[in-house]
Amino acid sequence: MNQKRKIFQRLYSAFIFTALFSITLLTNGQDGKALFNQKCASCHAIDKQLVGPALKGVEDRWDDKKMLYEWVRNSAAVIKKGYPRAVAVYAEYNKVQMSLFPELKDQDIDAILGYINTGGAKAAATSAAPTAGDTGAGSQEESDSNLLYGVLTLVLALIAMILLQVNSNLRKISDESEGVKSAEPIPFYRNKAYIAIITIILFMGGGYLTFQGAQGLGRSKNYQPEQPIYYSHTVHAGINQVNCLYCHGGAQESKHANIPSVNVCMNCHMGINEYVKGPQLFREDGSKVDGTAEIQKLYQYSGWDPAAKKYTSKPKAIEWVRIHNLPDHVYFNHAQHVTAGKQQCQTCHGEIQKMGEVYQYSDLSMGWCINCHRESKVQFTENKFYSIYEKFHEDLKNKKIDSVTVEKIGGTECQKCHY
Repeated sequence: MNQKRKIFQRLYSAFIFTALFSITLLTNGQDGKALFNQKCASCHAIDKQLVGPALKGVEDRWDDKKMLYEWVRNSAAVIKKGYPRAVAVYAEYNKVQMSLFPELKDQDIDAILGYINTGGAKAAATSAAPTAGDTGAGSQEESDSNLLYGVLTLVLALIAMILLQVNSNLRKISDESEGVKSAEPIPFYRNKAYIAIITIILFMGGGYLTFQGAQGLGRSKNYQPEQPIYYSHTVHAGINQVNCLYCHGGAQESKHANIPSVNVCMNCHMGINEYVKGPQLFREDGSKVDGTAEIQKLYQYSGWDPAAKKYTSKPKAIEWVRIHNLPDHVYFNHAQHVTAGKQQCQTCHGEIQKMGEVYQYSDLSMGWCINCHRESKVQFTENKFYSIYEKFHEDLKNKKIDSVTVEKIGGTECQKCHY
């Protein structure tokens, strides 16, 4: 019987080791995804060009992986060394340097690359041909993954408890065969240790879910209301290359980006009264959109008669449904970011040029903004707005520093956004 006990203990130890190893692998996979979303997703996609290049196959484009590590941690230093790939990327993207991530270790970068090559590649393939209703695909995939990890954890915990119970029964049988008197095993549902462990797990799980739910209160990520007129940014900003600032001029000059008035739309649609050459448009429920009928709605709001080619009735404002809305105690200035900060619209709004009806791409939380300020580098050169920061200009000139983040010029101070 002692031999059986030793065999069982070895099998049990092997099972525990395997379970812990599997959980470690899952955790590393999650870390790669979390690091990608935290460090990379604001400028890069897996299979699409955003502010920076697509990251699919990035390892194949660098013949020296050590240089790739250095590039991620300090792109400016690699460019100064004259490494060909670094210089080519720097030139291709208008000499805008990548954010510095000196805190990332080799294993952190490997985790990100692993996510790009495995889970990230699958996610990119899934979203390569979006259909109506796909705006929440990323969050749905993440939710499904979390559910899978939770189920696996519960199954492993249940198996471990069963094995512990089996071990207890085998010990009792062994003791009885050797004439050793042992106490009757306590049933699982009456074992205080098991009850305490389950209670603690439920308490911690409930607390985590409660915290996550409370943290998300008031956020509207992926919010996508139906608008009175179907306005496709894919057609206007994407296919026809209409500059964002033509319609949202306030983004360059004032606090608010502003919604264009009806007459701005009519500047073009006095002459464009049919939608005949663009791709078929779809709503989020999969129903087709008649582009010409949507233009007719615009005419009804503006009072324009396309047959008579003149305004025949009093215009009225289009009641667009607001999507992006910060709390009243938060100050955000579009001109500060677009004109002074030289930020692209896609930094906060995602690939707006590929959206049908617009949805909120970022959660716009305080943590999201602070992380951006910590990582985003200020473009000091040829930018008169930052001419007052003489010390930083001198340090850059003397190569004491190679970049200045928004955080260094007070971008994380409370009174910058709250006053």
